[in-house]
Amino acid sequence: MVTNDILKIKNLTKKFSNFVAVDNLSLDVKKNSCIGFLGPNGAGKTTTLKILTGLLRPTSGAAQINGYDVTKNFRKAMLGVGAVVETPEFYPHFTPDDVLSYFGRLRGMSHQEVKGRIQKVLDEVNMSEWSNKKIGKFSKGMKQRIAIASALLHEPQLIILDEPVSGLDPRGMMEVREIIKAMKKQGKTIFMSSHLLVETQAICDEVALIDKGKLLGLRSISDLQTSSKSKIKIEMIENPTDFQLDAIKNFPQISDVLQDTSNVITVDFEGDKSNRADFLKFLHDHSIQVISFSLVETSLENIYKELISDSVR
Repeated sequence: MVTNDILKIKNLTKKFSNFVAVDNLSLDVKKNSCIGFLGPNGAGKTTTLKILTGLLRPTSGAAQINGYDVTKNFRKAMLGVGAVVETPEFYPHFTPDDVLSYFGRLRGMSHQEVKGRIQKVLDEVNMSEWSNKKIGKFSKGMKQRIAIASALLHEPQLIILDEPVSGLDPRGMMEVREIIKAMKKQGKTIFMSSHLLVETQAICDEVALIDKGKLLGLRSISDLQTSSKSKIKIEMIENPTDFQLDAIKNFPQISDVLQDTSNVITVDFEGDKSNRADFLKFLHDHSIQVISFSLVETSLENIYKELISDSVR
């Protein structure tokens, strides 16, 4: 059967003695998508990625890449995968050319194939000018770019990245983020774990939210923002009277009102576009002259907190 899923995880569970690191996790990842695998430290992200890349065996459940079971048919499953799991480290006396040549041989690539690809992947990660320099002198961000280059060497369809910007300085984060965006444009499927919600929001199309080894949901970022509680900032010509503020607080879709300045308020609003239109008319009917009425974009961090709270309840 033809499927558009490049990665299929079914009831995946990993236990360490009595501790359940991954708990009955099921998730499908479609080709040419960029999925953020989000969760706090200890949520089970790295354990899941280690199972997907053959570094750990699951206690139960299964994972397939391009139709091949990772545990039962590891070599074929890994043919189309490039991965960077945990912090990359290299022999300090190696150069990027040495590292990539070594990884190419491990992949079974011919000398000519490796030679042809090294320059290209170093260009893609902006490391060409460092190709013959010893890695021992590199920053953490430079090492991360070399690790990504090694993952791209054999032109894989699926890229698995474990917290790719964790521990990097702002410049390093920006450089790695741009590399991932370039991979997206090339049509690569990217599955990347992170606990940095804002960073993932800037890169990914969808997010799979995980907490305590359990999947909370897979949703597009835009859908999550639309479905979540919103905030509306309202600037008025004059300061609202106590009567007008009380009327606003009693509007059906409003759960809280924060007065930012004397003539600016922010309200917590639960409703759709039609409800917002009704609210704007309500303000006019109560003689509140509005200068601006704008929806404040809900951060992924707030959405994540809401989903965790719901799962606990």
